[in-house]
Order: sequence, then structure tokens, then C-alpha cells
Amino acid sequence: MAQDDTSGADLIAADSSHAAPTASPGTAVIQTDTFENPGFPPHRPRVTDEDPKREKRAQRTVYTLFYLSVLGSVWAIAAYMLFPIESNNVGDVRLNNMFIGLGATLALLGLGFGIVHWGKAVMKDVELVDERHPIGGSPETQAAAAKVFADANEESGFTRRSVIRNSLIGALVAFPLPAVVLFRGFAPQDQNPVELLSHTMWKKGTRLALDPSGVPIKASDVTIGSAFHVIPEGLQDLEHGRLEEKAKAAVLLMRLNPDELNPSAGREGWAYDGIVAYSKICTHVGCPVALYEQHTHHLLCPCHQSQFDITHEAAVIFGPAARPLPQLPIAIDDEGYLVAQSDFHEPVGPSFWERH
Repeated sequence: MAQDDTSGADLIAADSSHAAPTASPGTAVIQTDTFENPGFPPHRPRVTDEDPKREKRAQRTVYTLFYLSVLGSVWAIAAYMLFPIESNNVGDVRLNNMFIGLGATLALLGLGFGIVHWGKAVMKDVELVDERHPIGGSPETQAAAAKVFADANEESGFTRRSVIRNSLIGALVAFPLPAVVLFRGFAPQDQNPVELLSHTMWKKGTRLALDPSGVPIKASDVTIGSAFHVIPEGLQDLEHGRLEEKAKAAVLLMRLNPDELNPSAGREGWAYDGIVAYSKICTHVGCPVALYEQHTHHLLCPCHQSQFDITHEAAVIFGPAARPLPQLPIAIDDEGYLVAQSDFHEPVGPSFWERH
């Protein structure tokens, strides 16, 4: 007979003749004490079920809301034209935003309230239980599914109530039109946007200047490990389109040990004594790539975490960006100032800009 080393008590072997323990009700796979299905509560008819006049009134309310949605969509388009913001006046911007917002709000609320009221007051008030079947059922099951759609069409009255149906279709067609007009307005109306996005202010001989002061930079000002936010000289003097040009021409300037750079064929002369310049506009969705880690020589886009390796021509090493940052070829002039050799050799910013 064995003993427990701790207590010294005798340990008796288990008797295999004992009956197996019964499962606890709390651990049983199928409970034996399940409650009965209470079924549906007694049906309470709606006022529209009992009064035909109320039903007609509900129908009129539904298509009136849909027509109001159409009116809101049309007004949003009209407000975009009646209250332009070409003057860059803050008051004009407020009026433009307010009236376009009112139109879009009316379009969305009219559509949403109309659909909800249609379902609550006009469609048939029937509660059903649909059993879940395996995918790819028998022909009888497929026929039953087709009957479900036919019954839903009959209960909703989509084909029978032509006024509601047509007003809904009109509201759905008109609703996205303001967005189409607004997005088209982002591009110049009288110029080719693809051409404008393909070129920046940088050209041969343009000096690199600090952002936002516009003071030109000498090569001797850029020390190893430093990084500068750079714009073309003369950008601050523009009277029109300054922000648009800056959004395309913004550059990050860094200096590394020349031995750490790995230029590809044809780009050996794009840097000067370890100083390199890359577009600040991320090639993912156009966020500013503003974080530089001098020990790893990585640029980080804080929006979606894309990372670019400066030692390998800003190649993407992490994140959703699809291509490297465009490099700006640079040199120095007779006075020692950093200048551009040319514009970027590829479009800057998100990759979808060049899909034309």
C-alpha cells in the first residue's frame, strides 16, 4: 500500500468497478431543460392597415421625401456654382460650405427617412422565420428562394407602387451627382490636370530654399545627419497658386556619408557630396513624409507608416506605398548654393496620378 509523501496517509488504488460519473447539466452538450419556443406575439395592426386614407397619406409622405432628396441633390450642385470660392475669401468659403452642406443633408435625410417610413408604414407588416439551409440546395430549395424574392417584391410594393418606385430611383440617381461635381472642381477647369500634376516649379538652376522662410541653402549649411524642409526659391513670391505649387514641389534635403549611398546607373550625379533631395509627398496617398531617422537613414510617413530607405534611392521598405519617392537632381552654383539640375523625372505624389 502506497503512502502520500507529504501527509503519510495511505493511498488506495481506484476501484475500476465503480460506475462512471454522470455529466453535469451545466456541461452537457444538449440541455434537457430548454425552454419552449414562445412563438410570435399577437399581431397588432397598424393604422395604415386599417385605414386606407392613412395608407395613401403614408405613400404620399414617402415619395415626397424622395422628391425632397432629389431637390437637395440639385440644390447642392447649384450652390457649388452660385457660391464659388475662387476669391479665397473666408466668407465665401463659409457660404459655399454651408449651402452645399444643407443640400447634401437634405438629400441624405430625405432618402433615409423615406426608406424607413416606407418600411414601417407602407410595406406589409408580416413576421417570418426563415430556416438556414446549406449552400447549393436542391431545386425545391432554389425555387423556394426565388419565391421569397417574389413575395418580398409583392410585400414591398416596389413594382406595384410606381410613384414611390420612380421617386426612389430618381433620388438614388441624383444623390451622387453633387459629389461628382465637387470632385471635378478639384482640378482646374481650363487646363489639363494631368499635365499640371506631371511638372513642378523645379527647373535647372532653381535654388533650394528653406521652408517657410524662402532663404537659399548653401551646401556648407547641410551637415551629415541633418534634414531640411525645402521649397523652390521664389515660391513665396507667387500671388496665385502658391499652395498648389508647394504641394507638388516640397522636398526633404538630407546629407549622408557619400559611401552610404547606392545610386543606380544614370543617377550617379544626382547628389552632391552626400547631399540628396527627395520629394516630401508620399507616393501612397500624398501625405507629407516629414520624419527622418538619421541612424537608419529611413524616412517615415506618419499617416500610414510607409518607410523609405534613403541609402537606396528612397526605396519602399515597409508600408502601403507602391513606389520610391521621386528624387530631385541637385548640384551647386558658383556661389555654393544648392540648385536643382532639372525638375523631377517622374510625377510626384500618389501613384494613381500617373495612371492616365
